Amino acid sequence: MNRFTLRIAHGAMVLMMLAMIGLVFGNVVLRYVFNTGIAFSEEASRFVFMWLTLVGALLVMHDRAHLGMSTVVARLGPGGQRLCRLLADAGALVCCLLVTHGAWQIVGIGMDDRAPVTGVPLGLVYACLLVCGAGMAAMLAWSLWRLVSGRMQLAELVPQSSAHVE
Repeated sequence: MNRFTLRIAHGAMVLMMLAMIGLVFGNVVLRYVFNTGIAFSEEASRFVFMWLTLVGALLVMHDRAHLGMSTVVARLGPGGQRLCRLLADAGALVCCLLVTHGAWQIVGIGMDDRAPVTGVPLGLVYACLLVCGAGMAAMLAWSLWRLVSGRMQLAELVPQSSAHVE
């Protein structure tokens, strides 16, 4: 991901979080103070939460900050570290491709169904799985290509949690 795409993703996450806070807080105040509420608040905040979570997971993948077995892998030699990285990235790539394939199908099916309160096509809601799965698959494919072609540095084989945080 380039810097522009990262800035857009971070900005979108901030906007989604603000929308969720506004919807939920506004609904709570209206419900307890005025004995009324926003009908679509619960459904809309749930949909925004799905997008927020999966875009966040995509950004965490970009920063290589997901949980891993770095303590064990760091004790291996370079060959063992390369093998572990290859197996981990290949396994994760297969999972992401399966998620992407399933998401593609469910998005197509969901475009004909609408959410009961907001009327939003459910395919748009489930598209967060498609974006996340495809984005992670692309990152993993790039990582595997760099590993197999020998372009990955030894320091990159074992991600350190503090090294990639800005």
